[in-house]
Amino acid sequence: MWRRHTLKSHYDVIIIGGGIHGLATAYYLAKNHGITNVAVVDKGYLGGGGSGRNTAIVRSNYLTPEGVAFYDRSLELYNTMATDLNLNVMFSRRGHLTLAHTDSALRTMNWRAEVNKLAGVDSSVIGPQEVKELAPSLDVSTGTRYPILGALYHPPGGIVRHDAVVWGYARAADHLGVELHQETEVLDILVTGGEGPDGKGHGGKVTGIRTNRGDISSPVVVNCTAGWASLISNMAGVPLPITTHPLQAAVTEPCKVFLPTVVVSGSLHVYVSQTDRGELVFGASVDPVGTYRVNGTLEFIEELAGHVLELMPGISKMRLLRQWSGLCDMTPDYSPVMGYTQVAGYLVDVGWGTYGFKAGPVSGETMAESIAIGRNADLIASFGIERFTEGDLVGEKGAAAVGH
Repeated sequence: MWRRHTLKSHYDVIIIGGGIHGLATAYYLAKNHGITNVAVVDKGYLGGGGSGRNTAIVRSNYLTPEGVAFYDRSLELYNTMATDLNLNVMFSRRGHLTLAHTDSALRTMNWRAEVNKLAGVDSSVIGPQEVKELAPSLDVSTGTRYPILGALYHPPGGIVRHDAVVWGYARAADHLGVELHQETEVLDILVTGGEGPDGKGHGGKVTGIRTNRGDISSPVVVNCTAGWASLISNMAGVPLPITTHPLQAAVTEPCKVFLPTVVVSGSLHVYVSQTDRGELVFGASVDPVGTYRVNGTLEFIEELAGHVLELMPGISKMRLLRQWSGLCDMTPDYSPVMGYTQVAGYLVDVGWGTYGFKAGPVSGETMAESIAIGRNADLIASFGIERFTEGDLVGEKGAAAVGH
């Protein structure tokens, strides 16, 4: 689907990370701006990180105006992606239900609905009976421990095949002349002109990267990694306010499709959807302790199963097939860090927490635009790294903490 290349000594742009964000950035650089002397490098294989480990839910019903506009553009790109990339990415518009179990949660749902409506996004609060009509398997009775008082209903939300998205962007970028280099580990980011003893940390300018296959020069280096974003950024002398936590997920045996929508419960820390093959895909919140471990735990699966059965007691006989884990880079305000940094030529597209997959297309589009115009694109102006020192945060916890 894509070619192998000999690593050149110079590129106009180097992108670190061969997941959906890095590949989308490379694709839109070539497609929208004609910048094709681009290398995407990854220490493993394309899509081997978070892009291949997520639960593939897409939506745009966020809480802040900045977030709603950003993710809505991404959803637009997902809707036309199969045609644009000439590959069936299996996008399935299911509708997205965020359940409210308390009065305070219901107030947050109404808040989000009004913000969404002002931005032109299809989103509304519905009652328990409407929830039951959309998802008959849910228990909406009043005698449960966590009664369903209502839900934020977002009809455009859905699921998409994450592997196909990675393959589509990789093949299309390769076709346009971008070079994709797997098994190419970044050992250092080369910076000159800084005030620190190592030439980093106080400004300076990127000159390239050092890899296990040799040095490569470039005036522009983009960090599109997940899990290791802060470690890579430290190489350029740009510290990030990020903590890394494992995020676990699980999938059941396949059965006849009975859950037509995506269901999320922030109070129960669980989200679930059913694939076209009939498996139920579950996820929860990140593990409480920040580590780089990606093994599954019994504690996670016990808690997950208990919460899912509180919502859908009728599936108690279904068997779990497997569970897995990935790494999530969490920022203090649950919003990403994007765009230019204090080191000239070094850009970041990181800090995606548990919601990076749904933002992949628009992130690539706006990062490519930022590189082409030499400043942060308007759509990501609020996500700059400077907001943490200026105190201008974009608080998305109400819609992003467990809001898949």
